Amino acid sequence: MRPVLAILSVTFPFFALILAGYLAARRRMLPLEAIPGLNGFVLFFALPCMLYRFGANTPLALLLDLSVATVYLLCGLVMVAFIVAASLNRRVRWNDAAFGALVGAFPNTGFMGVPLLVELLGPSAAGPMIVTLLVDMLVISSLCIALSRLDGAGSAGARQAAGKALRGIVVNPMPWAIVLGIASQAMGLTLWPPLGATLGLLADAASPVALFTIGTVLARSQMLAARGHHAAPPLRDVVPVALVKLVLHPLLVLLVGASAIQLGLPLTPFALVVIVLTAALPSASNVSLLSERFGADTGRVARIILWSTAAAFFSFSGAVALMKG
Repeated sequence: MRPVLAILSVTFPFFALILAGYLAARRRMLPLEAIPGLNGFVLFFALPCMLYRFGANTPLALLLDLSVATVYLLCGLVMVAFIVAASLNRRVRWNDAAFGALVGAFPNTGFMGVPLLVELLGPSAAGPMIVTLLVDMLVISSLCIALSRLDGAGSAGARQAAGKALRGIVVNPMPWAIVLGIASQAMGLTLWPPLGATLGLLADAASPVALFTIGTVLARSQMLAARGHHAAPPLRDVVPVALVKLVLHPLLVLLVGASAIQLGLPLTPFALVVIVLTAALPSASNVSLLSERFGADTGRVARIILWSTAAAFFSFSGAVALMKG
């Protein structure tokens, strides 16, 4: 019982902050119009500072681990292919299938995973997680956005969507923050103390504000879908993807990673634990914003994120107990 309580003592506050944000938005304690601003603070200020700090302080060998990137990327591609193939039908076409695949393969690493796993496993967990975050942002999200344009647009539409996704990556501050942190470490640079203190304040704010923002974004997506009078998607279009995210994804990473170690790939057991628990995280909340931008069924995506986030309180805690046992 004590190990379970020790895990819950770490995980419970994270999920409680998400619930607090959700309730604040649902009860209109926080205006819906304010949520994009809150999201902007996390995305453009707090999280980049946190990621810069991890990039600058994490050993380079952990940040440049190709074995982690290889295993995680292979599993991500399998997840996308599986979910798209299983989702396509008369009701779910390429656009919705692709964003269903993205929400099923892209864990909430930046907003939730990095601070949570660093708290659970120590600062060394940041390295493998940053590698997985780069894989998801640079490859998996770009691939799914390209696939979403195959409805009647053909390969030209897919190429345009891929170009738009790449432009989005270029203006996303999170990968640049990681790169700058790595570069400063490699060159032995240190920040001017007042600037470093400012960065530290923003980095410390990242975790609580990001978790609260996840809840508000989930509530906003649901409320906007209801305001548009869209019928709720059938459970068969929602629950299977949430289960695949929380169960199949971490199992796949565990099996592929363990096999890779047996075959001689220099993947450490600790790194395997980190990426398995990364895969066990709930779906990334910002996928609902992407689906809204590309005209996918935001209500379906928001419900998958909501179901996976609520269920992850139990499934993620169980995964931590199994992997640390």
